[in-house]
Amino acid sequence: MHSEQLHVIERFRLIEEGKTLEVDIYVEDPGAFTVPWRGTQRFALSERGPLLEAVCAENNANYFNHDVDPMPVASRPDF
Repeated sequence: MHSEQLHVIERFRLIEEGKTLEVDIYVEDPGAFTVPWRGTQRFALSERGPLLEAVCAENNANYFNHDVDPMPVASRPDF
């Protein structure tokens, strides 16, 4: 939720010799919050190689012994 007064500042920087991405976020919205909000998130560089795509809708393996219905398939696109 936010109002028309929403103001967001995001700052990205590399730290620890380029091995970590640090993201600082500052959010202020007098119409929705009583005080400004600030947060920091750090992401470490992965040495495991490229990221693999995993689509949840197609990743319907039965890992926890739940009944998994087969994936619905459309005969033609919806668009």
